[in-house]
Amino acid sequence: MNTQALEKTTSTHPQAQPDSVNRRFSIAPMMDWTTSDCRVLHRLMSRHTLLYTEMVTTGALIHGDAARHLRYEDSEHPIALQLGGSNPADLATCTRMAQEWGYDEVNLNVGCPSDRVQNNMIGACLMEFPERVAECLAEMQAAVDIPVTVKHRLGIDDLDSFEHLHRFVEVVRQSGCRSFTIHARKAILDGLSPKENRDIPPLMYDRVYRIKELFPDLEVVINGGIKTLEECDTHLQHVDGVMIGREAYQNPWPLLSQADARFFNDDHPYLSRLDVAEAFIPHLEKRLAEGAPLYAVIKHLLGLFHGQRGGKQFRRYLSENGHKRDAAVDTFRAALALVTPSPDTE
Repeated sequence: MNTQALEKTTSTHPQAQPDSVNRRFSIAPMMDWTTSDCRVLHRLMSRHTLLYTEMVTTGALIHGDAARHLRYEDSEHPIALQLGGSNPADLATCTRMAQEWGYDEVNLNVGCPSDRVQNNMIGACLMEFPERVAECLAEMQAAVDIPVTVKHRLGIDDLDSFEHLHRFVEVVRQSGCRSFTIHARKAILDGLSPKENRDIPPLMYDRVYRIKELFPDLEVVINGGIKTLEECDTHLQHVDGVMIGREAYQNPWPLLSQADARFFNDDHPYLSRLDVAEAFIPHLEKRLAEGAPLYAVIKHLLGLFHGQRGGKQFRRYLSENGHKRDAAVDTFRAALALVTPSPDTE
């Protein structure tokens, strides 16, 4: 399919109409990272950034401990649940569960490249089957009133042409889904690990921009390799929203503390790094009272003082002492005493 043909098929579409969720700036779903503890921390730095859960499979919700996977703190809103699955009926059931639990959005994962999810027809392998994805999204939307969105790659393996991406979006949009988050890399399912798939396939931001040009009625959010607010500004000249991944976890404060003023027109005073850590302590105390190990909770704060004087000592102290049986809030406070944030960046 040539470029002129692509333009002809989509030139009369209206501009994208936003729903009730603002996706201008969001934090990507990341396995083992974007837990409830992590999201509570992130919310202390930004009131408006859209936060996503880790991917949860339909089987885990239908046949497992649903409450364990769906539980969150009220402070985490706006919050989206990301589901993994390919059975339309099961996805509809889980989407209804999400609405009942009060989630603001449900997102379908069509991007995870791990062997485990491939074997269960979950994640990036679904890019080969846009009709199935459309069917899933249609059933999910019919089941609830909250927004249902999709997150996908540019392609997979040899199905990596722009024409394939265009057809995927064209077919999937027929489900009624109007918000597409696109990781600007393809996934290589045969030969690369999930970790390697986050770095090795080249970023092709221009393809995401092109999708927005061809489908102006869709909300297009870009994801992949974005690390700074300045990069976000550049992308927002071409697309509707930006999703940040690992950088928001490993060095959250420079991004999240500025996000509300920069992207949501809310210039409320933001907390310093130390204030964020102190404000997190009541949540830490609650989680310890519930029986959670200290390190399992505070590991999400290891990047809070990235680049600050004492930041390495803070991380080392928690890594060495946070696993001990008697580790408690005092352990965390002792680590904080090692930090001296820079006055101009705290």
